[in-house]
Amino acid sequence: MSFKNRGEYNFTPRNVVSRNSVFFMCLASFCLGMFFTNRMWNVVPEARGISRLSKLSLSSSDCHKKNVLEFGNNTIGILDKSISSLEIKLVAARAERESLAGKFNISKEAKKRKYFMVIGINTAFSSRKRRDSVRSTWMPQGEKLEKLEEEKGIIVRFVIGHSVLSRGILDKAIEAEEKTHGDFLKLEHTEGYMELSAKTKTFFATAVSLWDAEFYIKVDDDVHVNLATLKKTLSVHRNKPRVYVGCMKSGPVLARKSVKYHEPEYWKFGEVGNKYFRHATGQFYAISKDLATYILINQDLLHKYANEDVSLGSWFIGLNVEHVDDKRLCCSTSQDCELKAVMGHNCAASFDWKCSGICRSAERMADVHERCGEPQNALWTSNS
Repeated sequence: MSFKNRGEYNFTPRNVVSRNSVFFMCLASFCLGMFFTNRMWNVVPEARGISRLSKLSLSSSDCHKKNVLEFGNNTIGILDKSISSLEIKLVAARAERESLAGKFNISKEAKKRKYFMVIGINTAFSSRKRRDSVRSTWMPQGEKLEKLEEEKGIIVRFVIGHSVLSRGILDKAIEAEEKTHGDFLKLEHTEGYMELSAKTKTFFATAVSLWDAEFYIKVDDDVHVNLATLKKTLSVHRNKPRVYVGCMKSGPVLARKSVKYHEPEYWKFGEVGNKYFRHATGQFYAISKDLATYILINQDLLHKYANEDVSLGSWFIGLNVEHVDDKRLCCSTSQDCELKAVMGHNCAASFDWKCSGICRSAERMADVHERCGEPQNALWTSNS
């Protein structure tokens, strides 16, 4: 057999893979490899994205916590300053109270005691006859004045400052009067009609420093007062904080310089012809201890207008204060107070509107007291 004949046999055994099969297997392997590779790359970025989001979330949370802490620290700092400021003011107020108590010879027992009301009768150097008319009618004297304080918790004093020439003849006259009657509260204040707002402020600050009372009252020396009726009237408000009691009014703001009660700062109240805000008429008003203390602490900041009743009302404008309008505190002396006295409903305070007080009070106070005064023993027999 020739060699050629052997070559005629088909040399492709069954266990040998053909070239086409190898090609397709390689192609399939490549495709599978690409498929799994793409899947891995898709998974990894997602994980990386999650990591980045987590970092951003943590970073944002940390920033928020930092801001909250900074805000809290700032708030605490502000509160600390406010508390420190109030503590300083209270310490100053206590120191002032101790100083005033020593100056006015207020005993330790009197400082510790609780009073119902402190009445300051506004007076002037030239008003000796007015003061005497008050002393001889509705204001107790001597031992009865002391009894009034001890048994009824009522302090009554004429309120006056000093003259421009301190220790001058006018001041010496008041000193002599004080030795006789012992019924003055002398203020660190220079007397003058245009200084009534400052005097009112100084009175309340001084009174609340000297006596711990529920109410502090300012009344003019030409007004008649029934003490028992007044105490009964105010007793209704004794458990209320920040009470401002009087006959509330709202008069015109007077811009003309030539008229009485001219308001130099009229422009602050809007257009010419506007009215004041509601405030108690200046002949008589009462304030609770909280408000008197507020005046004491803030006296250097409180603005003074030309009229003292307007000034007092302005100090309470921005506060949560209850305004009590009580017409028993401003009865007319013509017929009003007398008629009510006959009916058994005495007025607490009486005067003439046309005179901003009792007209010719030095001569007429006794007559008004006889017609409009409460029964003689009403104060001492009352349980309030």
